[in-house]
Amino acid sequence: MSYYSPTPGPSSYPIRVTVEYPEEQSRLLALLSLPFLIGRYVLLIPQIIVLYILGLVASIAMLFNFLTILFTGHSSKGLHGFIAGVLRWAVRVYGYLLGLTDKYPPFSLSN
Repeated sequence: MSYYSPTPGPSSYPIRVTVEYPEEQSRLLALLSLPFLIGRYVLLIPQIIVLYILGLVASIAMLFNFLTILFTGHSSKGLHGFIAGVLRWAVRVYGYLLGLTDKYPPFSLSN
């Protein structure tokens, strides 16, 4: 099992995105993806609609979180978890769309 990371070893960045290299991928899905790339887009329509709405809500939450940090000096754990969950979900959807994984992304804000 290998992972891709832009910086080798432990990182001091607050966010780290790792993509597991698939040892085997479905050849049938890869073959169908070439001429029918629109198929992946069609499969992701429900995900993209929900992510669009959550993105709007997350934008408002980020503004509210910014103001909370500005006036109180600390971030709300609930807002932080929600915004991180939306970002996590979006990365899973984009990974599926770009062919980095054959796993259809779940409708979930958690890992």
